[in-house]
Amino acid sequence: MGGDFGPRVTIPATLDALKRYSNLSAKLVGHSEAITPHLKHLNADIACRLEVIHAPDTISMSEKPSRTLRNGQESSMYKALKLVSESEAQACVSAGNTGALMVLGRYILRTLPGIDRPAIISSIPTVSGHCYMLDLGANVDCSAEHLLQFAIMGSVMVAAVEDKDQPTIGLLNIGQEEVKGNEQVKLASRLIEEKGELNYIGYLEGDDLYKGKADVVVCDGFVGNIALKSSEGLARLISQKFQASFKQGLYRRILALMASPILNELKTQMDPSRRNGASLLGLQGIVIKSHGSANKKCFGYALDQAVAEIAQNVPSKICQEIEHKLA
Repeated sequence: MGGDFGPRVTIPATLDALKRYSNLSAKLVGHSEAITPHLKHLNADIACRLEVIHAPDTISMSEKPSRTLRNGQESSMYKALKLVSESEAQACVSAGNTGALMVLGRYILRTLPGIDRPAIISSIPTVSGHCYMLDLGANVDCSAEHLLQFAIMGSVMVAAVEDKDQPTIGLLNIGQEEVKGNEQVKLASRLIEEKGELNYIGYLEGDDLYKGKADVVVCDGFVGNIALKSSEGLARLISQKFQASFKQGLYRRILALMASPILNELKTQMDPSRRNGASLLGLQGIVIKSHGSANKKCFGYALDQAVAEIAQNVPSKICQEIEHKLA
């Protein structure tokens, strides 16, 4: 029910995912009267792998997360997370209120042993492909120990879903020198370095994010969210500037036509929607947050991320590594 478009996007994207994955089944949690009109004329193979679970309430995008604990038990988000906690589902995918999803996720699923706080992780583009960054907004204030936990969780997830042995880890800072940064970052660097089994390469500056220097970039949620939103805003600005520039005169329009294959490829690579589907790492279950403005194709990427993490049993692997590395 969440996001800007609700069932108009989430249900068609789910139906497409059921076609892509023959072993996938889905529980559509929300107001049944809003869901069932989108399920007409399904073939038998798809229909038998779908279940509608009625939830009379929804959590609005503007609702304060603290209120959801008191008033959200009949909401679609609460019921969907409850299915995961009761092993009736292996993952929850939502385009709804991020704060509410985080609060309810911690309350219903609990954090893994050894993890103090969940973190939001997603991929960002680089010159060599992409890397993963966490935290992207779940935790504004983080201790050095939290950043160490983020490094371990990010390393485990990337190793699992990207099939990378010993992913490289960088700590986002205002410089690469040892004397740079606040006390939390300096201490976190020492803690991560002490864990010799982590492939830690040291500090990264902001302009290093897109150079592909590290597979995992660690920071607190305040810094990470600003960096992510700034990057998305810059990508949109560049696209708008290109479009405006190429419309100025016949000669530029001809240049735009000639350069269109390259520009379209660049636009595709920079499009943040291609990396839709941020994971809430550190919970005792898989929770994927889709962007609220995602269209059908982009919500499908979030479903793909859930399938990948289910296949690799990411929470279990994180639990094992946390127990081993923080023993």
